[in-house]
Amino acid sequence: MKVVAFNSSPRKDGNTSILIKHVLKELERDGIKTEIVHIGGHKLSGCTACMECFRLRNKHCVIDDDIVNECIDKMLDSDGMILASPTYFADLTPQLKALIDRAGFVAKANGEMFKRKVGAGVVAVRRAGAVHVFDSINHFFTISQMIIPGSSYWNIGQGLHPGDAEEDSEGIETMHVLGQNMAWLIKKIS
Repeated sequence: MKVVAFNSSPRKDGNTSILIKHVLKELERDGIKTEIVHIGGHKLSGCTACMECFRLRNKHCVIDDDIVNECIDKMLDSDGMILASPTYFADLTPQLKALIDRAGFVAKANGEMFKRKVGAGVVAVRRAGAVHVFDSINHFFTISQMIIPGSSYWNIGQGLHPGDAEEDSEGIETMHVLGQNMAWLIKKIS
């Protein structure tokens, strides 16, 4: 069993990463392999609606000059995925939006390839707008026919400066409960 987490923050070791690692700690404790893929430092092109993925049906996007196809492969090879983003003007990062749009279109073109995988969103925020980011991520999971585990609160942690999220005890507890519930769900499905 494996979960891959995609960190779309440009700060590789910032608050988004801190939150992801708390979720992964619980998954690993339950014997689930984990991996973090940092997409925040990459330039990802958005979907062009060229429809080539529907014509080719090769489980890849025709745009091949970035890491999206590598990410799609990792999604396919996992039992669950975490999509994580800091909050930018009450929305997710452009990198995560590009990944969601292109991976989602490819999945649709290839017979709902993420169907019944487990998906969880993780959001870092300074003050407000995180619920919209969380909602945007969950839209990808639901249209992909994925299963979303709950937690004790929305999967949000607060922090402005790198490291501040460690001081958000409720956010950290939310990540721990999310990891526990995600592990339980993946084991039930497997």
